[in-house]
Amino acid sequence: MTYQRTDWVLDVTSLNRYVAQTLMSDPVLRGVRLRGEVSNFKVYPSGHWYFTLKDQRCRVACVLFRSNAVRMSFQPREGDQVILHGDVRLYEEGGSYQFVADSMRPEGTGSLYQQFERLKAKLQAEGLFDEERKRPLPLRPRKIAVVTSEAGAVLHDIRRVSMRRDPGVPLVLLPVQVQGEGAAAQIAAAIHRAGLLADVDVIITGRGGGSMEDLWAFNEEVVARAIAESPVPVISAVGHETDFTIADFAADVRASTPSNAAELAVPDRRELLGSLRQLGRRLDAAAGRTLDGLRLRLAGVEKRLHAASPERRLHEAHQRAALLRLRLDRAADEAVAALRTRVPVARLRLDAAADRQLSTARERLGRCQDRLEAISPRRVLERGYALVTSGDRVITGSAQATARMTLHFHDGTVAVRREEEENHGDQKEAEL
Repeated sequence: MTYQRTDWVLDVTSLNRYVAQTLMSDPVLRGVRLRGEVSNFKVYPSGHWYFTLKDQRCRVACVLFRSNAVRMSFQPREGDQVILHGDVRLYEEGGSYQFVADSMRPEGTGSLYQQFERLKAKLQAEGLFDEERKRPLPLRPRKIAVVTSEAGAVLHDIRRVSMRRDPGVPLVLLPVQVQGEGAAAQIAAAIHRAGLLADVDVIITGRGGGSMEDLWAFNEEVVARAIAESPVPVISAVGHETDFTIADFAADVRASTPSNAAELAVPDRRELLGSLRQLGRRLDAAAGRTLDGLRLRLAGVEKRLHAASPERRLHEAHQRAALLRLRLDRAADEAVAALRTRVPVARLRLDAAADRQLSTARERLGRCQDRLEAISPRRVLERGYALVTSGDRVITGSAQATARMTLHFHDGTVAVRREEEENHGDQKEAEL
């Protein structure tokens, strides 16, 4: 089935999309280099650049998106002649075609621009532009070294802004030539000298605006390396806000203008004093809160210390002892009262038991006396026997007899003396 052209009915979106695809598929309209004059240049909050490129007869809308704009070393101004590289595309929503650029360079400075890009790529590859190398500016510098021309307006602007913000920060000028032959070497040498000056905490180097050729001294490698080797932070203030140089990338901080450089380097004394007053109030409040907390902690410690003090503990011990004494006295009284009722009964029981034990003891004693009497030596002596002793020794045989002995009878004692008769031999006789 075939359609005649008269059968086609397109909506606007389809038409614009078809035209956009047709433009994008045309190799002639891709990778185009376009020359013209910049007009109506605007930087949107998104970071995209929108402008018009025109010649003597025609103009075309152009855009350079943020991802490519951040790589640009300069920002064009009204009337600049530039060369763009990019593609021709259709803006479908608006139905108008535009040139979408991915790079831009000034026309007429092609050789310088190529040198600029080569040096920028080289130093960037070495890490000279890395953010990790950037040093913060001091809160209030003791002294600022200014590397610029003594005849230009740069020094006047820096001095004016510095005196307005804080007249107590001294400036030291190291005058140099800022353009022309030998300018780059002078700038680099002055940066080296400034870093060795006593009390210098910040270096500002730069010059006023101009063409790329006028600013070229700050695109030299020797200046970039001097900035990178500086022992103190360096602020680059070259040209106007739209001007970019190699020095800007190498510096620790880029200032849009020399006046802005002074504002970055010299803090406003009034703002500092206000901040100090505010900080003082915050410190006072924090100290008050800390003291209140410490007072609460101290009160708690004192309370615990009082509770644990020896005097308090001794007082409590005395109170507990007094209470225990009362309880003991009460218990003793109760025990004594109970014992009083039991004592008479116990006394009767004790008397009865004592009587029984005494009677039993008397009976045992009587039996013992009888037995003793039965075996008593006195009973034996009453039957006619006598006990013979010599001193404390009992004589039990004749062999033990001594010259003097004592006879014990049941009713008394008699002393005797031993005599021996020759005519009786072994017979011995005692004479009373």
